[in-house]
Amino acid sequence: MSDREELKRRACDAIEERRAEVIDIAKDILHNPETGFKEQRTARLVSGKLGELGIPYRDGLALTGVKGTLSGEAGPGPRVAIIGELDGLPVFEHPHANADTGAAHACGHHAQIGMMLGAPMGLRLSGVLRELSGSVAPFAVPAEEFTEVEQRLELRDENKLEFLGGKQELIRLGEFGDVDMAIMCHTASDMGARMFSLGGTSNGHLVKYIEYTGQGAHAGAAPHMGINALNAANFALAAIHANRDTLREQETARIHGIITRGGEVVSAVPADVRLEWRVRSSASDDLLKNSAKVDRCFKSGAMAVGAKVKITTIPGYFPLRHDSVLQVLFQSNATRLLGRDRVSVVPQSVNRGGSTDMGDLSQIMPVCHPYTAGASGPGHSKKYVINDYERAVINPAKIMAMVVIDLLAEGAVKAREVLAKSKPNMTTDEYVGFQRQRAQVEEFDGAEP
Repeated sequence: MSDREELKRRACDAIEERRAEVIDIAKDILHNPETGFKEQRTARLVSGKLGELGIPYRDGLALTGVKGTLSGEAGPGPRVAIIGELDGLPVFEHPHANADTGAAHACGHHAQIGMMLGAPMGLRLSGVLRELSGSVAPFAVPAEEFTEVEQRLELRDENKLEFLGGKQELIRLGEFGDVDMAIMCHTASDMGARMFSLGGTSNGHLVKYIEYTGQGAHAGAAPHMGINALNAANFALAAIHANRDTLREQETARIHGIITRGGEVVSAVPADVRLEWRVRSSASDDLLKNSAKVDRCFKSGAMAVGAKVKITTIPGYFPLRHDSVLQVLFQSNATRLLGRDRVSVVPQSVNRGGSTDMGDLSQIMPVCHPYTAGASGPGHSKKYVINDYERAVINPAKIMAMVVIDLLAEGAVKAREVLAKSKPNMTTDEYVGFQRQRAQVEEFDGAEP
């Protein structure tokens, strides 16, 4: 039997031999971006590559997800998912945005798909599967970016979805039921001289979809006959701002949103105004408290002008929990590939402020979600681009392949250790039940005494 270091060398050599192909996959997706639950072309590309590699797969999961099975040949053992996210988000000004939809990979998910396919390429083409127990699931998942909420609510109304985030819905569907642990890497642009970063956490969040209903009227001739729903929204936003000094620093609170519909024509009093809003906090108690504050603010706007408001609260994401054993494996392999001075470890208490549905998965199984260099510019902006595909795609593909070898070599002893030490917060059924409880719709008439 080959030792693990030799297996890693062979897997990395196989990825290096296919490096141009792996990078081209990422660039192809970059130039053909799609938003959440619409990633049909990207899903077909993933399916095609898995097929070329002879990896069995299932597609159409949560509309566009693709899940492969790569079996070790040394016996049974745990299953490790290698995750990549399919979706972009609307950023019309991005240099690689779709001109019609605004979809753009302004968060680097195209690089994730490249590395998610590169790692199993290395495992399969190097022959190391003969020495591994258990299996690997390359898993392309939809809709990590929680955008276009109104469209997703329509999919829910059509019974095509229940949960509006990709991993959330896949958990509900049981598609992680045969997975024991999951790993992935995300690109980052703020790493300085470092090339790989581990640790930290993220915010939990709740999503708000707000519908103000007023009364239309001629804005010039008869504004007194109208009820201005846009004014109701403006009052609500002012009320939210008035509450910001009550948010404590340790909550890492972020309360933000957009107006998606502000009226129909300038000559009519706006009667139909809609907003997508987000409430983020680091802890569940703070999240619920701040969510209630925001609801009060939206109701205050309705009261101010006598409008009606419908507040749809949508279950968002959980804070991210990294498994300590998986993190150590990532650290050792990243150090082996890149050098100790190029790898940083962030304390688990450090909250990056954003949110990810990898946090949801971390509630029910061991996960690790490191960051890799290679990007520049602020995330979710027109300036976020991958400028070093070696760092953004090839390095993490190699590191994830090496982590899988550590987990599944020698009878999968390390993967079994991960499972023995892991204490998930919830079962799948508990997770689904909890998220369903967070889904609420409240209607409030501001004209009622």
